[in-house]
This record gives sequence, C-alpha cells and structure tokens, in this order.
Amino acid sequence: MKPRTKSEEWFATAQRYLVGGVNSPVRAFRAVGGTPFFVERAGGCRVWDVDGNEYIDYVLTWGPAILGHAHPRVVREVREAADRGTSFGIPHPGEVRLAELICRSVPSIEKVRLCNSGTEACMTAVRLARGFTGRDKIIKFAGCYHGHVDSLLVKAGSGALTFGHPDSAGIPQDFARHTIVLPYNETEPVRAAFAGHPGGIAAVILEPVAGNAGLFVPRPGWLEFLREITAREGALLIFDEVMTGFRVAPGGAQQRYGIRPDLTTLGKVIGGGLPVGAIGGRREIMDCLAPVGPVYQAGTLSGNPLATAAGLATLKELGVATHPPDGNPVYRRLEELGQRLEEGLREAARAAGVPLTINRCGSMFGLYFTDRPVWNLDDALQSDRERFRRFFHGMLEAGVYLAPSPFEAGFLSTAHTEAEVEATVRAAAEVLRRV
Repeated sequence: MKPRTKSEEWFATAQRYLVGGVNSPVRAFRAVGGTPFFVERAGGCRVWDVDGNEYIDYVLTWGPAILGHAHPRVVREVREAADRGTSFGIPHPGEVRLAELICRSVPSIEKVRLCNSGTEACMTAVRLARGFTGRDKIIKFAGCYHGHVDSLLVKAGSGALTFGHPDSAGIPQDFARHTIVLPYNETEPVRAAFAGHPGGIAAVILEPVAGNAGLFVPRPGWLEFLREITAREGALLIFDEVMTGFRVAPGGAQQRYGIRPDLTTLGKVIGGGLPVGAIGGRREIMDCLAPVGPVYQAGTLSGNPLATAAGLATLKELGVATHPPDGNPVYRRLEELGQRLEEGLREAARAAGVPLTINRCGSMFGLYFTDRPVWNLDDALQSDRERFRRFFHGMLEAGVYLAPSPFEAGFLSTAHTEAEVEATVRAAAEVLRRV
C-alpha cells in the first residue's frame, strides 16, 4: 500500500473549508482514528484513492451501489437524461415510471411521494402519521437512525453513536418530548408504552433490519407483534427501508419477513447513487398529503430526472419487476455471496481465537468483536470497539475498505465475485491474528 500523502494533503485543505473536513460526520474516521482517504474514482466493487491505492469496497456509498460503482446501464441512462435536462420542477414521465415500479414491487405501497433524501422521507412519514391519526406521540427504537430529523434524533444510531452523542445539540426538549424510545427486539416495553399513552401514539417507526448500529435483525415474531399491536391500537406501522429497500429482497425487508407496514420510507437503491427519497403506503394515508390532503410536503428537486433515471436503470437491472420475488437470480446470487463472506470471516476469527459475532441479512452484514449475540443497541455497545479499530486499519492496509465505524453496516454488490470475497477472507485471517 502506497503512503496516502495526497489524501493527507487534501484532508488538510478540506478542514480549512469544510466542517471537520467532511460533509457527513462518519467519513472523518474519528471512530477509528487516522486520516480518511480521498477517492479518485470508483468502478465495479473497487475504489481507487488519489494516491493510487486500490480497495475492495464494502461501503458502496453506504448502500446505494447494489450494482457496484459506475454501472454501465446506470451511467448511460443518466447521461441520456442529462441531455434532456438536469432539472425541470415540472411533472415528467420518469418520475411516474419510477413510482409505478415501486408500487408494483413493494407489497404494501399503493401510492408514492418522491423526495430528495431518506431524512426527508422519514420526516414526512412521521408528519403524515400524525396528520392521519390526529395523535402526537411516536415510538422509535434505540439505535435506529431515521435521519437527522429533530424529533427522531433521539438515541439514534449511525454517526450519532460513533461520536458518543446519541442526541444532538440544538434540539429543544419540547421537540423530542413526543418521541418514546424503546429497546429494539423487545415486546414488553412496547406494550407498556401503549398502555401508558392510550389513544395517543400515532405510529411506531423502525428499521425492520437495523443497519445503523452495525446490523441486527428482528427476533422471530417481533415484527409480527408490532404489526398486531399497532393495528389493534389504531397506530400506524412505519418501516424505514431507506437502507433495506430493494437490497435485502426485491420487495425489501417487508417482503423478506412477510409483514405489511402502513407506510414505508425508501432511499439509497431507488436512486442508483443519486440523491433521492420516497414515502409510500396505503392509498387513504398517502392521500392526506398535499395537494389532495392537509399534510404539507414539497421539494424543488423532488422527482429529479437524473435521480429517477438512475433509479429506474438500477431497479430494471435488478429485475425486480421481471422475476418472481422468491426466484430472482440477482438476489439469490447476492445471498450466496453474503453467506460465503459470513462463513469465511467466521472461520477466520475462530482460527485466530478472536470472538466475532457476524449478523447478516442478504447482502448486508455487521461485525461485532464480542462472543455474545447482538440483538439490539445495548448488545452492540458491549462489543470491543478498540479491536474493531485495529481490524479496520489492518484491512484497509490490505486493500479492503470496510465502514470506518463499528456502528455501520457493510454491503455487497452484484459486482463482487467469489474472487473478491476470498481475497477479503484471506486478508481478514491475517489481520485477525494480529488484533
């Protein structure tokens, strides 16, 4: 690995003009120490930094690049869209086609509103739930990150945990007082919350597979319990599938686990790497949004033609509308690669005598240096973060780029092959002997 001299120079310059030298906190490497590398280009499952170093990439722009970087079909269709205009602020066919494809692919979605980010999608979903039910309180779960929305940035995961501040300064207490934070994967606290606020809870919002505190999956029966209690109590169930949508299955986590939420938020994959978000759900709820209903939401760049072109190209390449969900060869292939990576890393850790818990759902995975199962945030916080730091840097020097935080998920793409997975496992076997 070449010295990252140019990256260090770029980071020094960046810190003069960008807050912390970055435009999103986790990129600063503060959870693992050291200087972040600056990327020169990306292609397939690899990135190259400005010093000429090459890395196998398991971050994949934090999830959207399910086809790998610069996929030819996505690039071609974005270029063609750009020739027709980069932004309209006027309805256009591309946004309708993307919305139609989402509705045909995700079991619970009858109507869609496109926006520009996952944060905006979750903010709108909560507002819509409150407007539809006439109630104020929201239940969320510790470690689930739903964007930097004031009322939801309470015991959040992702970057908030990385920096040791699960809550943010600048949020008045009154903004968060209607947010009830409960432990993920537990039932009794949810029952108690509904009992303590009869007729007052508008919605339960969660990541059905939590990918912002590493990765933990729902216990058997837990999602079914949430579906049953929200329906019984007149509250909405909101699945934040910004990360899992079109990634863990063609119809997202809700298709994988057989649960129909009332509202779903989407992002990442549906934009093919360009900024995008979406809210979708039952017709009668979605029709509460303006201009049909009284809940206001708007956006200058919503339905942007470049983002919708990239999203359509990605979803078509994934074959979400051309194969039955259980027989889609693309997702079957991703599942196989994920299983191979999981088994290889687990065996490498066992051989090195290092306690390592690996959670995986399809092409998403999380690594925790602990010998205990990880079901929620409390479990994740018990893992050895110093060992993760050493492992991260060892893998980076070996040419493998993992997320620079123990509280972020990793991802595979269709561009990864057995060769990259095997190279990763070999590198991990060597690094694990030293950490």
